[in-house]
Amino acid sequence: MDKLNILWTTDNKDTVFNMLSMYAINSLTNKWWDDVNLIIWGASAKLIGNDTQVQTEIIEMIKQGVSLEACKDCCDNFGVTDKLTSLGINVRYMGKSLTDYIKSGEKILSI
Repeated sequence: MDKLNILWTTDNKDTVFNMLSMYAINSLTNKWWDDVNLIIWGASAKLIGNDTQVQTEIIEMIKQGVSLEACKDCCDNFGVTDKLTSLGINVRYMGKSLTDYIKSGEKILSI
């Protein structure tokens, strides 16, 4: 399986619509990657939790087949754990998982 993990750490809203979501969805639609996994970490968790327009885009990514997971510690720190979970995002501690992705040679795109 050809998998891409996108590590998203920025709170730049323009990046969500003009790169991140566009590339993630088009990657699946055009079969550039078999699987696209979006890892929400740091400021991106806060942006999702507090911006309804970004939340709508997250729902669209999920509908298009992008898998999403978020760092639980970050979500807890920003008080958005329940919100991200309600959107269908897998909120969990990510340090070990990210390390495993890297050590196993999976592709990582960091934004």
